Amino acid sequence: MAHRFHPSLLREYDMRGVFGDTLYERDAHAVGRSFGTLVRRRGGSRVVIGRDGRLSSPRLESALADGLAQSGVDVLRIGIGPTPMLYYAEAVLDVDGGIQITGSHNPADHNGFKLVLAHEPFFGADITRLGSIAADGDWEEGSGRVESIDIMDGYVARLLQGFAGAPCRIGWDAGNGAAGPVIDKLVQLLPGEHHTLFTEIDGNFPHHHPDPTIEANLQDLRALVLSNNLHFGVAFDGDGDRIGVIDGRGRIIQGDQLLGLFAELVLKNRPGATIVADVKSSQALFDHVAALGGRPLMWKTGHSHIKSKMKEVGSPLGGEMTGHIMFADDYYGFDDGLYAAIRLIRAASESGETIAALHDHMPVMLNTPELRFRVEESRKFGIVEEILSRLRVEGARVDETDGARVASDSGWWLLRASNTQAELVARLEAHDNDGLERLRTQLLSQLRQSGVVPNG
Repeated sequence: MAHRFHPSLLREYDMRGVFGDTLYERDAHAVGRSFGTLVRRRGGSRVVIGRDGRLSSPRLESALADGLAQSGVDVLRIGIGPTPMLYYAEAVLDVDGGIQITGSHNPADHNGFKLVLAHEPFFGADITRLGSIAADGDWEEGSGRVESIDIMDGYVARLLQGFAGAPCRIGWDAGNGAAGPVIDKLVQLLPGEHHTLFTEIDGNFPHHHPDPTIEANLQDLRALVLSNNLHFGVAFDGDGDRIGVIDGRGRIIQGDQLLGLFAELVLKNRPGATIVADVKSSQALFDHVAALGGRPLMWKTGHSHIKSKMKEVGSPLGGEMTGHIMFADDYYGFDDGLYAAIRLIRAASESGETIAALHDHMPVMLNTPELRFRVEESRKFGIVEEILSRLRVEGARVDETDGARVASDSGWWLLRASNTQAELVARLEAHDNDGLERLRTQLLSQLRQSGVVPNG
């Protein structure tokens, strides 16, 4: 029978909802039926699935596996672990696609699905098509087998493949997310001194929310680094595909700064290569890549967008301000916070400097973290279009790659609609405090003209 997903579940680069409100087990079953149908019609027969540590994930996983099997697809269950472990499994096993059940960095009652088909990100029009297949009940029939396999040790071994980094003193904060068991295995194999926080998986996230882009969530890690005189600390989101970093002096290294650090090392081996970063990234990053002889490419926010663009242009490195870092030089090109942590150890070893010293060398700009404005889900894209229309009339310098990135002599500001939440997302960057305030005034004026009343 046909199935209609809640409209908010079908996002741009994954499927995400609130369990018991916009997301139910029947949705997971329909995802399995529809994705399995796509796999069958491409001539495939096997799909690997994994899950994070949220309380709703086991039930969604069971329903997903049933749906896949009823569409005639064999299912390999790798169990609980980070999303990059699912990506790894999809890359190395004889399968035709993969699905991770995860709510990523969102609140504990959220959950959803990240999908891969034939080693390619599954997003945008793909997700729309999946929704259409479900709505039509246009499903293949069959009786696939379901089996469980253990791939975590293989994934850990791949993370450490070729590792020759010097011993470091490092703090690791899993935030009670799905990366915890992998971290516990890694620190037993890495040289140096390692201190771990919250590696026990707990879907209630009792210590802090696992979103390393929010400074408050990094306070435990910062205290650990400073009290133990560690070289640096790393934190991960709920499904381990994003990384946050605290240097040895307790300072946050933002995702775009981290990308700049990695770009220096990658471009030594790949001179002239294209480095892809999202529209929220600092102008200092793009200028830095160009100064290193690389080709900076600004692209749409979203892990699937960045990965797809990297494949299209043959880029060995890409990422987002939010800590999604993708290496395709000697890795698979998917976002993996744990692999980024390993590469950070290598960066310290290869440079002969501490991460804090490398941080000191990074270009400095005045910028804000992500600013978020709650709006109606149905209005968020319309508001951005209204603002773009006014900016065009005003003759502003606007990059429309993803929302509105407005440049001026003071710096730039960005406003875009979130693809995962009912919010507008903004960021501002300037050369000095006066410029930052001018940009803030311009942004808030545009928001108020569209009926958005910012908090504070």
